[in-house]
Amino acid sequence: MNNHASSTSDPALPDTPLHGIIGSGSAMSEVFQNTRQVAKSSASVLLIGETGTGKELIARAIHELSSRHERPFVRVNCGALSESLLESELFGHVRGAYTGAIDNRTGRFEAAHKGTIFLDEINSTSLHLQVKLLRVLQEREFERVGNTKTIRVDTRVIAASNCDLLELANEGLFREDLYYRLNVVPIRLPPLRERPEDLPELVTHFLNLYNEQNDRYVVHIDPLALAAMQQYSWPGNVRELQNYVERSVVMTTGDEFNLDLLPAVVRSGRQARTPGMRAMDFESLTEELVFRGLSGPESTDGNLYGHIVDRVEREVIAQVMTSCSNVQIKAAAKLGINRNTLHKKLKQYGLDGEVK
Repeated sequence: MNNHASSTSDPALPDTPLHGIIGSGSAMSEVFQNTRQVAKSSASVLLIGETGTGKELIARAIHELSSRHERPFVRVNCGALSESLLESELFGHVRGAYTGAIDNRTGRFEAAHKGTIFLDEINSTSLHLQVKLLRVLQEREFERVGNTKTIRVDTRVIAASNCDLLELANEGLFREDLYYRLNVVPIRLPPLRERPEDLPELVTHFLNLYNEQNDRYVVHIDPLALAAMQQYSWPGNVRELQNYVERSVVMTTGDEFNLDLLPAVVRSGRQARTPGMRAMDFESLTEELVFRGLSGPESTDGNLYGHIVDRVEREVIAQVMTSCSNVQIKAAAKLGINRNTLHKKLKQYGLDGEVK
């Protein structure tokens, strides 16, 4: 998908689609209107939406429609780096600041001077780092790691979160003052399940994209396939749809995107899993436990409930660890348990070899 929006001379009506962003339904119209309106200002923006809803696309559009569009747009994935590496990435460091710092390094805030910095997954930052982010937002200044020289910057901040920051603040996991400083203008990006009217346009777009990339000619969309997709809840949002369309173009030998090309979970018409959790079929799980001799009339303990609870707990812990980039202190905080308890459970469920 084209990530670039048009410049400040964009003549479109406020609620018409932004260049390179697909969606003409009512759910996206409000997003387009808010994006164009906030782009004219210098206010901080908080983009709220599930993974795969296009938060980076909107951030880029805000930048391209603003008076800063000729200056850098710098993206930082806060969830991909440890606390120490993220601090250096954002603010830079001087030679000798820590082991491995062999040269001075310019941080992302300096690189985005006069432009825009996009802080993706801001919810994953530590409380220590949030203090420094608050200072940049309020005072427009900071120091590189290992240095006392104050650096001033003029950088617009756009942050994004896939969870409720105010809820995290109430739990003591996110600074409330930083939340309000970021949340000057919030824009909620609707999940794909709330915009089924956009599916035909999105499918057509991705078909054209992957037809060209793979020298294919899949140009017809089976109405049954479209109906099934409009009933599915798309936990992975547009990214999940994009993946299924690419797979279908690659695997089919015909010219039709039909129902048989979609995964069983989409074809079945069943409600998909909620974001962050895999669907757990109780009957299938019971059958598996009986097969393994862990429940049923011939089991050694008959503790079906306990085994199911263990399986669900293992699943939750594994997924939270993944969402926290395998950082145990973050995962423990998100789960509401202490780190020692988490460490014991990782060993109990055999996850200590899978995650850090």
